[in-house]
Amino acid sequence: MSNATAAVLSAPLQISLREFPIPALRPGEVLVKVEACGICGTDVHEYKRDPFQLAPVVLGHEGTGTVAAMGSPGLADFEGRPLAVGDQVVTSVLVPADCPFTHRWPERSNLSDGLGVYGLFPDSPDYHLNGFFATHLVVRAGSTIFQVNGMSWRQRILIEPMAVTVHALERAKTTGLLNFASTVVVQGCGPIGLMMIATLHAFGVGRIIAVDSVPARLEMARRMGAETALNVATLGADGVRAHVQGMTAGFGADFAFQCTGVPAAAASVWKFVRRGGGLCEVGFFMDNGECAINPHEDLCKKEITAVGSWVYTAQEYPIAIAMIRHLARIGLPIEDLVTHTFPLAEIDAAMQANIALEGIKIAVKP
Repeated sequence: MSNATAAVLSAPLQISLREFPIPALRPGEVLVKVEACGICGTDVHEYKRDPFQLAPVVLGHEGTGTVAAMGSPGLADFEGRPLAVGDQVVTSVLVPADCPFTHRWPERSNLSDGLGVYGLFPDSPDYHLNGFFATHLVVRAGSTIFQVNGMSWRQRILIEPMAVTVHALERAKTTGLLNFASTVVVQGCGPIGLMMIATLHAFGVGRIIAVDSVPARLEMARRMGAETALNVATLGADGVRAHVQGMTAGFGADFAFQCTGVPAAAASVWKFVRRGGGLCEVGFFMDNGECAINPHEDLCKKEITAVGSWVYTAQEYPIAIAMIRHLARIGLPIEDLVTHTFPLAEIDAAMQANIALEGIKIAVKP
């Protein structure tokens, strides 16, 4: 095949299939034949209003595929494993070699202003096949790519969101407030929240309280390891707070992960945490607005230790890959998070289904 098909977002709510020639590969580049890609909340935000001003752009960063060709012999993945045609792969972040922030704080490369992700690169004359909502993707020289042979495509499209939860767990652990005896609230049971629950369960946290407004997602939260599932739509934030306090002798949760992008939820989650407890904010990968907290009641008086979590580093991808394998090995139905599959030709319908909360993780397959 000399051409590839890609879903190009040209303006908000305007996404269509276009044909591009498959380019001759430069040294160090890898051509990936796409198998599948999950739809992320960031993709939906871009689809709805293009807040990053990327259009025209080929979206899709939770993707996977097989190596179709390489621009140089002897290429290896990020961990040094040789790459070969037919290998199953995923990609991770790109950090510019000249990034001054990363040179000064290399362990915090996820905070680089120049952080790049396939599926969030605008179209350019040199590179059209930049995202996984396509039949093919060109991985540029020097990129972080991982060979993940032996994993199902459903497992592989969950690696990127799992890296988000792995990073959030590492951020939370810096507070010293998480252990096997902790009572932990996870607010928001979309894909990230559900994978956060699975990660905490595998980490050994036995008492996890899931909070959401969608019954099907709360049921999935139980399957992922939550002991209790509370419907905020019926209970209200005050009702959730009362239930959490009732389960903790009136104190509140030891820790909470806020996994929605909803300002009201970001404000209410502080009320669920005990004095001296901790909080990790995971949900705001987009600017969805501000929220109000009471610095006296919510922060100072309770001495809550709060951390933010932003994306992940390439170094956390091997941990995420190992975690996906581990969850499958211990019998957590991680693949059941992928509830809907659409062909690439129906990408617009797939986006609309995601917006309507018709499933959990929606996948697009060429």
